[in-house]
Amino acid sequence: MASSITKRDHVDSNYKLALDGFLCKVPIPPGQVYGINDALSAEAAADDYETCLKHLVQRNVIATSKTTGFPKFDLMLLGMGPDGHLASLFPGHPLVNEKNKWVTCIKDSPKPPPERITFTFPVINSAAYNAMVVTGEGKASAVCTALGNSQHSETLPAQLLSAEDELTWFLDKSAASNL
Repeated sequence: MASSITKRDHVDSNYKLALDGFLCKVPIPPGQVYGINDALSAEAAADDYETCLKHLVQRNVIATSKTTGFPKFDLMLLGMGPDGHLASLFPGHPLVNEKNKWVTCIKDSPKPPPERITFTFPVINSAAYNAMVVTGEGKASAVCTALGNSQHSETLPAQLLSAEDELTWFLDKSAASNL
């Protein structure tokens, strides 16, 4: 089965966005940037990336959380969609509840592409620091719900975000307009 994972050089690629917007501007050796293998199927790419992370943890390149046993990244920079999703963890999707895997794939994403690779909440929430950056009026309602100022009945993935040391939300005026 061919994968519809976004290729690294595609305009919608998070890898390309991070590389062009940040990583190419700082002195990080390319050998220390670990991208998803976009030549594999979504399932195989998730397994491959989890294996890569486990090797990095074994070599003490990435620390392990003493609390959770999952990898403990120093910082994760995250964004949120208008529906309250983060990473590729979407409202109402079973992957939100994944407790064992470090990396997984979604094959029925409500947002293109349909197949995506994502960290799971145990990995995301084991980070020392998580920074949620949200911009735009189209996300104001989800921001209001996620930060506890709404009577929304469904729990949004963004509401499940935490960090071992500190979680900080960065909002522009439009995203914060319903608070």
